[in-house]
Amino acid sequence: MKSKIILTALLSLSLLSCAQEAPKVKHKKSTASSGNPMGNVKIVNVEDPICHMKNTEHTKDTAVYKNKTYGFCSVYCKDEFKKNPEKYAQK
Repeated sequence: MKSKIILTALLSLSLLSCAQEAPKVKHKKSTASSGNPMGNVKIVNVEDPICHMKNTEHTKDTAVYKNKTYGFCSVYCKDEFKKNPEKYAQK
């Protein structure tokens, strides 16, 4: 009986950890620029790899990984990318 309870608990924990999705990002309704124009920065991703927002209009920050520049809609998304860039970088 005790082993069934332990097995059920372990199974529940593994299912919960596998069910986690990409972090939900709450973006401001205003997409006005932060005052730092991106200029002619060439980014390799069409959408933010964290929240999947299209970058064409909303890129506010960038990070360089393996000589490629990635664009992000916010500092939060850039920081998440920097925690584990292998997970999000384009192959």
